[in-house]
Amino acid sequence: MPNTSYDLSLVIACYNEEAILREHFRQVLQVLEATRWTFEIIFVDDKSGDDTRQIIDKIIADHPQVPIRNVFHPCNVGRGRSVSDGIRISRGDVTGYIDIDLEVQIQNIVPMMIAIQSGADVVLAERIYKIQLFRIHRHFLSVGYRIVRNFLLRLPLGDTEAGYKFFRRDKILPVVDKCQDPGWFWDTEIIVRAGFAGLSIQYIPCLFIRHPGKKSTVRIIPDTLKYVVNLIRFRRIIRKLQQSQPGNPEPNH
Repeated sequence: MPNTSYDLSLVIACYNEEAILREHFRQVLQVLEATRWTFEIIFVDDKSGDDTRQIIDKIIADHPQVPIRNVFHPCNVGRGRSVSDGIRISRGDVTGYIDIDLEVQIQNIVPMMIAIQSGADVVLAERIYKIQLFRIHRHFLSVGYRIVRNFLLRLPLGDTEAGYKFFRRDKILPVVDKCQDPGWFWDTEIIVRAGFAGLSIQYIPCLFIRHPGKKSTVRIIPDTLKYVVNLIRFRRIIRKLQQSQPGNPEPNH
């Protein structure tokens, strides 16, 4: 029903997820059905090159009692655009997205929903993880990015890159429409713009467990350079925001 509303709209952006999608959807559904909240699930496939779309169609066919919708992009447009497209069509009082690899466990939805119902406008995961020697370069890359980001933007931001964020829908929709980056930098942009729009932002510590079979799509050198270029460009936008908007992007931890 087009006018149906929900407590929660959960956006799941997908790209080549055939190896994990069925089982991880089962875990997501199990947790959501155990809560007291009404919900819908929105799959957004960003032109996967595997059978992700067919699996989404099968999930929808196998669960006719669950409100599930799908958006299939005709071409690959990026993670930020995928999440934005899902948020725009959402009908929940709270709208949010998770990475379907579930490296931040689905159970963390519960404290995030409670935080928003208690007054926060934006809630996101602050990842906690054990540093592993064979991935120590990724740790230093992440820490280095935060240092460079906060230095260039002159803002005290936390972990903006985690794919685990929830929003009060009526508050975040105007912010989504202002975001420009279609890719991974969108995660940083949405939080900064939300802060300048005067939204209340809260971080929740969440255990991060690397999925053992996951192959990273991050290209360390080109992606790092692209992030730095995005930061420099975005710094100009921030200067305009500081002049025109009264909000403070400083989060509550």
